[in-house]
Amino acid sequence: MSDETVAEALRSTARLVVVEAPGGCGKTYQGAQYARDVAPTIGSGRLLIVTHTNAACDVFAERTKGLGNGVEIRTIDGLITEIAGAYHQCLGLPADVGAWARNEINGYDDLANRTALLLTRRPMIATCLARRYPIMICDEHQDACASRHAVIMCMHEAGSMLRVFADPMQMIFAGSAADAAAAKQRWDELKAGAERLEELDTPHRWTEAQPALGEWILNARAVLRDGGEIDLSSDLPTGLSVHYASNTSPQNMGFRIAGNLSQPIYACANADSVLVLTGHRKRVTAIRAFLNRRLPIWEGHVRDSMASLIAHCKANGGNPGELAQGMVTFMGNVGSGFSPSAFGNRFIAEAQDGCSKACTGKPHHLQSMARHIVETPDHRGVADALKHLRQLIASENSFASIRIDYAREFGEAIQLGRYENADVGFAEIANRRSHARPKLPSKAISTIHKAKGLEFDSVLLMPCDKANFGNTMSARSKLYVALSRATTSLTLVLSKEDPSPLFKL
Repeated sequence: MSDETVAEALRSTARLVVVEAPGGCGKTYQGAQYARDVAPTIGSGRLLIVTHTNAACDVFAERTKGLGNGVEIRTIDGLITEIAGAYHQCLGLPADVGAWARNEINGYDDLANRTALLLTRRPMIATCLARRYPIMICDEHQDACASRHAVIMCMHEAGSMLRVFADPMQMIFAGSAADAAAAKQRWDELKAGAERLEELDTPHRWTEAQPALGEWILNARAVLRDGGEIDLSSDLPTGLSVHYASNTSPQNMGFRIAGNLSQPIYACANADSVLVLTGHRKRVTAIRAFLNRRLPIWEGHVRDSMASLIAHCKANGGNPGELAQGMVTFMGNVGSGFSPSAFGNRFIAEAQDGCSKACTGKPHHLQSMARHIVETPDHRGVADALKHLRQLIASENSFASIRIDYAREFGEAIQLGRYENADVGFAEIANRRSHARPKLPSKAISTIHKAKGLEFDSVLLMPCDKANFGNTMSARSKLYVALSRATTSLTLVLSKEDPSPLFKL
């Protein structure tokens, strides 16, 4: 199928158009151009673009500049939160449903379930939404769970024209194997019900940079989809490099490469534009240490550790010892060095004892930090203690070993001290972050999940071993997402001792 047939299908009178869109084949371009063409014709309604991630919102916002109120761009959870907020009493929820969802285990999933049930039982609500949004574009819809999908379909059945872009091979948020199977079934049913079904298959992302690499990546997608092995034993395309070096770290999420095999990795990381990808958050910090902390971590828009800290502060308000423990846990999530043995245990003890004993040196500094929590035993005291710690890291030799890996999350936790209500502060900070739309640095380290939707000139993927890429559909999808981020140069660090079964060496 051609780009032209996809463009024609989007602009047709069909109420449901489904487009299977591999990464790099022009999905965002097609969606944004369609939005630019039809938004001015809607009248009193608005065109709604629904994405799965804030990063995708950023891209669509950039490509639909100038359309003003004619276009709304939301994450699916943002849309659901707005609907649930308007009907929170019917749902048995507090007015601030966003705060409720953040503080509950699987809160956003629960919110989606409740909202889908509401729209099913109260079709007039869906009808009102369809009048407000007569046309919807759903991006990366393969990542929508059953209830999120149901919300969209309720609006569609109530009158909204629907254009869906999805790639089953980028389904990396599905969860369990059963969840992935259910998601595939929903996708098959959606395709079967579409009036127009199209596919993008031209690797535009690589046209000006490395066409051969683009063709290889699309072929790799097909191989992974069909259960095969990516062949690295024959001639490789221009732009693809393979480096054999095993991760020898004894730690579960550590990273170490033998010295004589490290130089090619360092050289790749020194490129002008490079994204280093790996599968797990903890290994991101290990790789950053391996690269001498010269590359920042791409933190994206989600602040899971900060949300956990807020929940802990709310649950333990008035208890300085527990609040100090929450801060130590937070520090372990956003950096290294502030360990229980080196700092944390004494810090917690000071908070528990009310900072009552005279001391000097490092204990005195820890006591001064803890006093913020003793005097203000809530999120504000914790924020002030974090601010004090930041000053100590910059000025005291005894704190110089502490490293902050997630600098934005650390800084935003400090900003919470400005707000009397932690939930209000979190929402305000998140709102400012979304509107500021932080730009990608020229070099970064990221998990594959947070890199979804991004593209870089050069990508370094490691380690490509059995532990990270086993023979599961989830691993196949995760590998494809990682491969398709590179536009010019892709380097794979493979293990000969413990190779991934997804490669033929």
